[in-house]
Amino acid sequence: MLTRRQLLGGPPAEIASVIVSALPGRREALRAQMLGLAGVEIHAETPDGRFIVTVESTPAATAGDTLLELHRLDGVLAAALVSHYEDV
Repeated sequence: MLTRRQLLGGPPAEIASVIVSALPGRREALRAQMLGLAGVEIHAETPDGRFIVTVESTPAATAGDTLLELHRLDGVLAAALVSHYEDV
């Protein structure tokens, strides 16, 4: 039996919400790096360097791959997955 995604075609759609915390003094630089990543959108930011971010899968990377990339950005103290949804 085919899944809904197989019937509709295309890769599975994924979306994740993440809270990203910047190291002290690195908020502006981190914001610029995150905005440079495909599938990343910043929805809110606090003065102390916390960001509420959504990550969507792209043809080049899954949401999980992009979450791992967020962890590796210079200036990240932590990137915590809050929720994850995959339309399969």
